[in-house]
Amino acid sequence: MTLSAEDIEAGAHDSGQHDPRQPEPSSWPMSQSTPTGPLAGVVIADFSRVLAGPYCTMLLADMGATVIKVEGPGGDDTRQWIPPHRDGVSTYYLAVNRNKHSLVLDLKDAEDLRTAQELLSAADVFVENFKPGGLEKFGLDAETVARRWPELVHVSITGFGTEGGRTMPGYDLLAQGVSGFMSVTGDPEGSPQRAGVAMFDVITGLHAAVGILGALREREVSGVGQHLALDLLSSALSGLVNQTTGYAACGNVPRRLGNDHPSLYPYGPFPAKDRELIVCIGNDRQFSRLVSRLGLPELAADPRFATMEARNRHRDELRPQLVEALAEGTAQEWFDALQAEGVPCSPILGIDEGVEFAASLGLEPVVETGRGDAAVPTIKHPVSYSRTPASYPKQPPTLGEDQESVLAWLAERRGQHGHAPENPGLPGKPAGES
Repeated sequence: MTLSAEDIEAGAHDSGQHDPRQPEPSSWPMSQSTPTGPLAGVVIADFSRVLAGPYCTMLLADMGATVIKVEGPGGDDTRQWIPPHRDGVSTYYLAVNRNKHSLVLDLKDAEDLRTAQELLSAADVFVENFKPGGLEKFGLDAETVARRWPELVHVSITGFGTEGGRTMPGYDLLAQGVSGFMSVTGDPEGSPQRAGVAMFDVITGLHAAVGILGALREREVSGVGQHLALDLLSSALSGLVNQTTGYAACGNVPRRLGNDHPSLYPYGPFPAKDRELIVCIGNDRQFSRLVSRLGLPELAADPRFATMEARNRHRDELRPQLVEALAEGTAQEWFDALQAEGVPCSPILGIDEGVEFAASLGLEPVVETGRGDAAVPTIKHPVSYSRTPASYPKQPPTLGEDQESVLAWLAERRGQHGHAPENPGLPGKPAGES
């Protein structure tokens, strides 16, 4: 989701940024202990809101980066996206804001604007999702940021880019619609369907995190940051992988197949005695194991079904035979039996069952974020590191929870690097000029 300038504003100044190849000399008073993890020491000024940007910065915070979440007086919109909620706080907000420090700034106020400037000069990464052009009047457009903070990695997330799509609001559902995703999702006889989660916001957040890591690595060599531009539509087209490449490479336009796969069969849900069972056959060996366990070994030698290409052509003839056989057992019975034969399959579970299933496999999906009575259960970081594991020392912050500690850190840093500018500066001019 993309923000307007009215949602949150920022100013800039052109001095005081630390050398990115040297450790920041200021101590960090906001943590009870020194941050750990592969990104310990990296400071991120997060001016983004809602999902794509916050998901990106949460992943980096899990890895030890210090993320300062800058919010206007009203806070991130997702704080109020209820239901569901935990103790009055939206679980949407809780899902993507752990391990962050909340700083509230009314950036129409000159003092707060100076504080924002100090934060940007102290940061390694600046993440924002303003609407295209929304930062120009504050001197935070990409060109000006690159000139004033050459070491800064500046990440801009929009819905549809900065040219022809600059006026389109950055909502995930719009990206699902115009990317073609919905055209291949849903029953072929029904209406196009959306995904059950804002998947392209999430993918864009992942892409942003990857881009930031690449830019920080390059900065270690060059000493110079760069501007990273991401948009939901480009992430969607990339995330559609084989579907969009099929069109780009040979002009193929895929059609909606419901839960079936355009290139693999059988590959989708089939009704068992009690609920549906997903069967995912990726090669001929797996198909042979499947039909043997179903008591239909002759199908593996049938020329109509012997190869993946043949099964795709004759799926309407194959499906009734599979459905009849699978109706003899429950989804759990078939899951146990087929798993034992090396046939990829699974029941279709609810979210509650899915979390419990992951726990039963020893994946420990739920972690306690924060400490003591304030700890909040959230879903763990998706990467397990052998030496520098993700950690969850801080629950998603209340609005302005870290105001004093962030300001104290900036004041300490100001004393080490010199005073802050007397005025916030004007777009296109260094601070102090008029």
